[in-house]
Amino acid sequence: MDRRPGPSVRLKLTVSYAALLLIVGVLVLAVIWLFLLRYVPREAITLGEPCEPGTGGRCPPTFFVPGRMDLWRAFAPKAAILMAFLLVIGLVGGWLLAGRMLKPLNQIAAATRVAARGELAHRIRMPGRRDEFRELADAFDSMLEQLEAHVGEHQRFAANASHELRTPLATMQTLLDVAGRDPAPGSEELIERLHFVNARAIDLTEALLLLSRSGQRAFTREPVDLSLVAEEAAETLLPLAERRGVDVRVSGKVATAAGSPALLLQVAVNLLHNAIVHNVTEDGVVWIESASDPDGVTLTVENTGARLTPHLVATLTEPFQRGARRVRSDHAGVGLGLAIVDNVVRAHDGRLTLTARAEGGLRVEVRLPAAESA
Repeated sequence: MDRRPGPSVRLKLTVSYAALLLIVGVLVLAVIWLFLLRYVPREAITLGEPCEPGTGGRCPPTFFVPGRMDLWRAFAPKAAILMAFLLVIGLVGGWLLAGRMLKPLNQIAAATRVAARGELAHRIRMPGRRDEFRELADAFDSMLEQLEAHVGEHQRFAANASHELRTPLATMQTLLDVAGRDPAPGSEELIERLHFVNARAIDLTEALLLLSRSGQRAFTREPVDLSLVAEEAAETLLPLAERRGVDVRVSGKVATAAGSPALLLQVAVNLLHNAIVHNVTEDGVVWIESASDPDGVTLTVENTGARLTPHLVATLTEPFQRGARRVRSDHAGVGLGLAIVDNVVRAHDGRLTLTARAEGGLRVEVRLPAAESA
């Protein structure tokens, strides 16, 4: 934004300090004038008897008492010199003191200009004890860390999205080229595979659209019972669980959160879908449980599965991450399930916690604020 140049804050503070000193000096002189000189007679007074002739030069002593104006004429030049001295001290001392006080603010401004050039890795890290400037610097450093993390996440997302979208499109192009060169009776299989790849590309596009919208807070909050959400998600995915031989066990008590029923149902469906797909091949189990406590309500999903490292678990909420290995099947998803869950939970002021189970599999806990009682 273009602004007209004006006096600096340092200059304003300097003038303020100098003016304050001058005001204090004027008040001191006023006190002297009102409370001390007011008791001095206006004109000079001579005390003593006059010397009479015939005393032989022996005259009684006389005393001269200066008047108020005499004292003022003697005091005024000294007062003017004092006021000039206070003005110089106020300007010089105020300039130095203001510069010292504004030094942290100048550091923050310099860091802001560095960040504006795109260097988000820069940090202020202002030393010293906590005060207003250091709290501002720490808040700015925290903001830069979040911006750097978000920019890095978006860059990785763009790279992964371009790769994920390029793969089905390239496959479709290859299938079309083969079908065009070989219009044999077996082309029905190519067309069927083309339909499958095209459907997968459509699913990926819809998931990307949902991911872009899931972090927005443009929804009406209303009471949502997570126990009913868990049961509905389990009923929806029961055919998939039966085909894969996975036992889905739903339990828990009434846990009412404040949020969007559709988005919270999407959270439960995504978590349950991941738990079913990324499971052991035989005798797999998924546990989904709702609970409430004084700190809020929780929805927990656990599953059996492969052992996961903490480093891998920390990246599962990033787009296009698919656990220990990339799964390619008709129900594998597009790698955006947990990313959508993370966005929805954050939009509901909640917290998503992922923990690797020691015996294999993953434990996912969604903690949300409880709905206010009517």
